[in-house]
Amino acid sequence: MHLRENWEELKGKGRVTNYLSGFLRAALVAVLVLVQFGLVTALAVWLRGYTVYLYTILELLSIIVMIGLINDSRSPSYKLAWICIILVLPLSGHIMYILWGTENSRKRIERKVLSRIQRGYQFLEYDSGVREEFTAGHPELARMTRFLESHHFPLYHNNQIRYYPMGEDTFEAIFEDIKAAKRFILMDFFIVGEGLLWDRMHALLLEKQKQGVEIKFLYDDFGAMLRTPKDFRRRLEEEGIEVRVFNPIHKYTEKLYMNYRSHQKIVVIDGTVAYTGGMNLADEYVNLVERFGVWKDNAVRVEGDAVWGFTVTFIQMWEAAEQGPLLDYDRYRPERSLRNQIISKGGAYCHVISDGPANHPDNPIVDIYKQMIYYAKRHVYITTPYLVIEDEMQNALITAAMSGIDVRIITPAIPDKKHVKILTNYHYGPLLAAGVRIYEYTPGFIHAKTIINEECGIVGTINMDYRSFYLHYECGVWMHDRNTIDTIASDLLRTMEQSHEVTLREWTNRPWYIKIYQRILSVFATQM
Repeated sequence: MHLRENWEELKGKGRVTNYLSGFLRAALVAVLVLVQFGLVTALAVWLRGYTVYLYTILELLSIIVMIGLINDSRSPSYKLAWICIILVLPLSGHIMYILWGTENSRKRIERKVLSRIQRGYQFLEYDSGVREEFTAGHPELARMTRFLESHHFPLYHNNQIRYYPMGEDTFEAIFEDIKAAKRFILMDFFIVGEGLLWDRMHALLLEKQKQGVEIKFLYDDFGAMLRTPKDFRRRLEEEGIEVRVFNPIHKYTEKLYMNYRSHQKIVVIDGTVAYTGGMNLADEYVNLVERFGVWKDNAVRVEGDAVWGFTVTFIQMWEAAEQGPLLDYDRYRPERSLRNQIISKGGAYCHVISDGPANHPDNPIVDIYKQMIYYAKRHVYITTPYLVIEDEMQNALITAAMSGIDVRIITPAIPDKKHVKILTNYHYGPLLAAGVRIYEYTPGFIHAKTIINEECGIVGTINMDYRSFYLHYECGVWMHDRNTIDTIASDLLRTMEQSHEVTLREWTNRPWYIKIYQRILSVFATQM
């Protein structure tokens, strides 16, 4: 049964299932973290009898921490958050910083992840002819492509791109491509939730597995923890599907590395077709169940040379997820006859981009977003479920708007996280005052992650917030293709017509208690 068949009958019949085992795992991890915090606090209280000595030590530690934070390469928001913690908790705050705040506390873990990611770089392909051709025709945009290539994201030509404005459109296309799979299917999702969508996907995967198609299924532990049973992975493996789980939340509680998630969404089929976007494997993403009104997501289907970029990104994360035998990348290249057929089509220029905390302090996705804003000539349109941005990104948007660029941002009217929504609204003020136009999608929740100007765009998994820019592993596709960019722009303009435009007066007149609460929440913005 296709999702589009009897669509009205299917709507509302989806399900959101939460499993007790997931809650128990989350509770156990929370208890472990609280126990660690309690031990730190108890130690601090025990030392109170040595007030003079303790005060002197704290002063010296404060100087050392402040010098370290000032010279830290991480974001100002991150530094400010730790300064606030140390001010509020002068005893235990220092110990917490030493345990969890310093870069050394995570380097061992990150080195393992980064080594697997770096292994994939040797399989990337750079075509100087494509670069020269693009530079000759688009000298200004070539600055972006040179930047992206310097961060291991090759420029690909000969691509066909199809844009999907809703999650249900995306999964209908994915199902059709999976049916045609002959060799392998690679899938990576953040959230996996049992329901009608998963039932359909599961049945298709089993059908292809019986036909001899290799299936690799990667998902994030935190994203699937509450929505799948504890034996979810074991059942899939018994059915012949290869499974890996990224960063089990119980594994690094002493380092808080559990906060670093894989938020990527990638589907690769036979090395010839790839998908990315905001969609996850759960019924709300295709409006089979209503959680926060109409759920609007988007995605792109890429066919052509750039699919190899998605294949490499998937294998990098597959190998980073767990220790095990290294894969032969070349096994996942498209068959030569199909590759030649695709190459003959010509088409769009693309960079497949990815990022994550192991790359710090290098954050190419943050920088390419700012470049897209600064290089715009007429307009910048953005969709994001969360708008929790730092000063540099805010200044880029303000500078563009004050330079006469039509800057518009769409956020949800109905949030999935109320506190993040309150914090999102807090960031409206300076933007509205500078002339940025902000729309709230009134039918429901907009989960799409998009940024476009008149020349190029990015669709992927990247939210406009600290968590996506610095704490999560993300991915997307940078595109230069006039038809695709125009299609996306038309969709966003239609979405604005369905949305409420927020005014500066409306923002200024929000209740006083909300203003106070927003200021308090902003201290913890880096963790929300």
